[in-house]
Amino acid sequence: MPGKNKTNKKAALVEKRERAMIEGILEGSPDGIGVVVIRLECGCRKMAAVSKTGEPASGIIIYRDNAESICDKCKEDNGDFMRVNESFIHWVEPAPSQEKQKEINAKVLGSESIN
Repeated sequence: MPGKNKTNKKAALVEKRERAMIEGILEGSPDGIGVVVIRLECGCRKMAAVSKTGEPASGIIIYRDNAESICDKCKEDNGDFMRVNESFIHWVEPAPSQEKQKEINAKVLGSESIN
């Protein structure tokens, strides 16, 4: 799939419910400088805070908007990476330098493309 897992400015515009989740994750993660957002093709999302070294700064949260539970497929495979539609890091302001963002992005998401 073209564009799969690409980080771009469009993806960085988080949705309202995602923003609420991001704020909650950051509130409980004092070492977090950003939140990794992974959108799955089923509509579920995985999120976790990331530290300035690119290490996890929180546990992974998986949820689905307007649902009481995640989908059955995610229950089976925990949101397998093969089903990822989009992934990006939502940075806390002031965001790290572009160089540091690239470094962390590559470590966390396996991609060095930052637009």
